[in-house]
Amino acid sequence: MAPQEGTSLPARSKEVARVLAEAGIEGRVRELAASARTAAEAAEALGCEVGAIANSLVFISDDEPVLVLTSGRHKVDTTALADRWGRGKLRRATPEQVREATGQAIGGVAPVGHPRTLPTVVDAALGDYPRLWAAAGTPHTVFPTTAGELLRLTGGLVLPVGP
Repeated sequence: MAPQEGTSLPARSKEVARVLAEAGIEGRVRELAASARTAAEAAEALGCEVGAIANSLVFISDDEPVLVLTSGRHKVDTTALADRWGRGKLRRATPEQVREATGQAIGGVAPVGHPRTLPTVVDAALGDYPRLWAAAGTPHTVFPTTAGELLRLTGGLVLPVGP
């Protein structure tokens, strides 16, 4: 699972790698042999706890796409999170809305590398892990990070996303 040379990465992952490098993030985008489309698949491929997988989920709220970075160990309580965040109802974005908002497909959405910055919540539970793994634009690419880096990269807000 060695870091891949920049020229061998898919285009979407190259964009994520560029954003990480510009932000001074040391973690390198890695290409996995196995799919990391789900948190369970990613955890198995990386040999880590499922909670250390930072899922990038796109929702629609107040007629705009928003990003929720959540620990792979639990699901988002959309009603509770909307209340905590002070937003209107959250509903899962369709695959088409996800691609339009991020330029990436479901199963490989990275926290960065989107056409524009999305309002973002970073799950408070991600702070429980010293090293996290996030998708890097495709279901086969990931990068190591921390909750602090995700906050800095996204300008997000830390909130619990569960009930």
